[in-house]
Formats: sequence, C-alpha cells, structure tokens
Amino acid sequence: MIDETILAAAEALLAQCRAAGVMVATAESCTGGLIAATLTAIAGSSDVVERGFVTYSNEAKAELVGVDPALIEAHGAVSEPVARAMAEGAVARSRAGLAVSVTGVAGPGGGSAAKPVGLVWFGCARRDGPTVTVSHIFPGDRMAVRKATVAEALRLLAQRLAG
Repeated sequence: MIDETILAAAEALLAQCRAAGVMVATAESCTGGLIAATLTAIAGSSDVVERGFVTYSNEAKAELVGVDPALIEAHGAVSEPVARAMAEGAVARSRAGLAVSVTGVAGPGGGSAAKPVGLVWFGCARRDGPTVTVSHIFPGDRMAVRKATVAEALRLLAQRLAG
C-alpha cells in the first residue's frame, strides 16, 4: 500500500511540521487510518503525529470528532460540510495545530450519480487559520482510490502548512 513516493512525501511533511513546531492529527473515514499509518511508518514521527481518529461510521464521526448528526443527515457523510466539521473537530479534540480529514466512496459499491465511486472530500484545518476543503474523484479500484487519497491528504497538509 505505501509506496516509496508516498513515504517520501510523508517524510518531507514530518520534517516541515517539525521545523514549524506543528503537530498533526487525522480524521479518516474512507482510508480507515491509512494516512496516520503512513505518517507513523516513518521513524521518529511521534514528535509530529499527535493522534488519528478513524471515523468510519456516522456515529464515530459524531462521537469522536463532534460532527453534528444533523449535518450528516442533511448533506450525507461524503460532503464538504462533513469534511470541514471532521477536520475542525480533530483540531478541537487534540493538541494538534493542523488536521486533515477524508470522507469518500472508495468502492466498489456505494456510489450514486451524485456521489460516484472515487469521490473523496478533504478538509484541512489549522488552529490558527481558516479550514480549507477540496474534493477529488479518483479513478481505479478501492485500493487505487485509497492510495490516491493518502497522497492527496499529505499534499494538502504540506500546502496548508506552507501557506
């Protein structure tokens, strides 16, 4: 699952966070903890990775990172408002200064016309700034979608930390 390119991005992100004195948290649905696993695959990551929330179910999103169930009911779990709330909740419920969230449809089932397989919403929250959200539709099978999601989450964290 974790290839050399993704590990290199994780290592670079950890160095960037270390230099900035910022800890990171993750709130993951469709990746089931793969972002945190990728970061912690790097020796010495414990000084940067504060915690990871695996919020695969709607109940976990509410209980662990404080997503309002009414938000999920109104927009669905795979949505911009839920990704935003997950990222902000991860910052609020941790010591991290930066958090990324992912919620999506990894497939092969579960997609719809409005939310196709491969759709992933990302949130990236900073304790000292606004939250950024973005969505992507990744091609391929379940593994390809999850791998692309991890790579994009690392890229988004690095970009958010830099600016």
